[in-house]
Amino acid sequence: MTAHSDTPRLRPATPADGAAYLELVRALAAFEGLEPPDAAAAERLLHDAFGPRPRYELLLAELGGRVVAYAAFFETYSTFRAQPSLYLEDLFVHEGARARGIGGLLLSHLGRLALERGCGRFEWTVLDWNERARNFYRSLGASILSHWQLCRVDGEALVALAERARQG
Repeated sequence: MTAHSDTPRLRPATPADGAAYLELVRALAAFEGLEPPDAAAAERLLHDAFGPRPRYELLLAELGGRVVAYAAFFETYSTFRAQPSLYLEDLFVHEGARARGIGGLLLSHLGRLALERGCGRFEWTVLDWNERARNFYRSLGASILSHWQLCRVDGEALVALAERARQG
């Protein structure tokens, strides 16, 4: 590899990047010990990123012309700040491309994007067992908020919750 191919390049994803993106999502699932997206979920991921009404955005990092990392993000809204927030859903750097500053480049790019969009916050979650990531995020100035707990309703519980609304 030449020095030029060792320099990460960030760019927005395009529909042509779909296969490379899905490969990284599958690698993230393996890293986290989760099931990867099945064919239907993979199709939804691509539609929701590149369809007529994108639900999230993708930023990619390349090394030597190969996609090695991604950040999936979208805007939310803070009523207390009366400003949008940028929310990072996923950040993943392929194992073979780690320790090259790519994660920091993605995060700083998104931080700049948050400011350009008038966001009052840039937020994401981190798994409690991923101490390497937690330490990395702290080194960038991130606060890990132990007093906020993520709440989630999915699967059958989501169906049951929706049914409660119908029963009125």
